[in-house]
Amino acid sequence: MTALGHRTGLFDALALRPGVTAEDLAAEAGLAERYVREWLAVMVTSAVIDYDPQTTAYTLPAEHAAFLTRQASPNNMAVTAQFIGVAASVEDAMLARFQSGQGLHYGHFDRFHEVMAEDSAQLAVAALLEHILPIVPGLTLRLTDGIEVVDIGCGAGRAMLRMAEAFPESTFLGLDLCADAFAETEAEAVRRGLSNLRFEARDLSGLSSLGQFDLVTAFDAVHDQKDPQGFLAMVRHSLRPGGVFLMQDIGGSRDLERNLDNPFAPLLYTISLMHCTPISIGQGGPGLGAMWGVETAQEYLAQAGFDTVETHRLPHDPINAYYVARP
Repeated sequence: MTALGHRTGLFDALALRPGVTAEDLAAEAGLAERYVREWLAVMVTSAVIDYDPQTTAYTLPAEHAAFLTRQASPNNMAVTAQFIGVAASVEDAMLARFQSGQGLHYGHFDRFHEVMAEDSAQLAVAALLEHILPIVPGLTLRLTDGIEVVDIGCGAGRAMLRMAEAFPESTFLGLDLCADAFAETEAEAVRRGLSNLRFEARDLSGLSSLGQFDLVTAFDAVHDQKDPQGFLAMVRHSLRPGGVFLMQDIGGSRDLERNLDNPFAPLLYTISLMHCTPISIGQGGPGLGAMWGVETAQEYLAQAGFDTVETHRLPHDPINAYYVARP
């Protein structure tokens, strides 16, 4: 219901118009009143929306709108709620996998790339220039002067689009297994005339190096790989002297007991079970899952040949950890 409220724009409309009837809300949103009224009933009985029976008016409290509207980015929990629908789309397939132990592929999922892109847009892309890049001292200046950057597992590629616009002297390459993931952004880059950005659909399994780059990034991508340890070794061998690897990944612990107080843990384990783990297994991988843990990530980076690994937590993002690794 939260995902529907986001996708229909009902939360956004309610935030702009407190004290509105179901009829008026439906008319303003261009939706069918009967369905809008039933959705409102869900939200009222869930104590998300207030209802006045005297005026039959509905109000989304400001403190709720602060976490349920597009103006709330990066705090919009309605975006994250869409992952429940993504997970539900493979329920039957996962039932069979519980018995067979086999994995899944991206084609099994409804809307995965779309939802992942929107989630990444508010956690990574929106904070990229102001919060994420500055954790690497001097990186913004180097990007301004001009360096070569590759983003591995780029998904929709919006992070590369943002950087390509901000740093025209640098060149950017986005790599992903699925061309349909970045097709829209690739077309947008052409429309904007960004000659310093390109994308490639590539299976990176078994590669020892991608070439030589000054900056390699991976946003929420490493734990899904067929061979995460080999993947990080490839990253290490793809860096020029003085290069840096910037990695974002789920910031939970590999130890279950350390996640008991994490309010996001049930959702993260659900996504791990219904997507990350079977996607890895489907490629012949170990199935690390989203909750592979900060501890495992740090160990894998060290084993891949990174001599210094810094782990950062950023105020805007309570879910992920950010790693700065140098050979």
